Amino acid sequence: MSQGYGRSGFALIVVLFILLIIVGAAWVN
Repeated sequence: MSQGYGRSGFALIVVLFILLIIVGAAWVN
């Protein structure tokens, strides 16, 4: 596992998590 992969993976997880929160908030409202 290289540093580049770890950074890209972490950024991808963060983006997906943020999108999930936005979609969830929109769904509740």
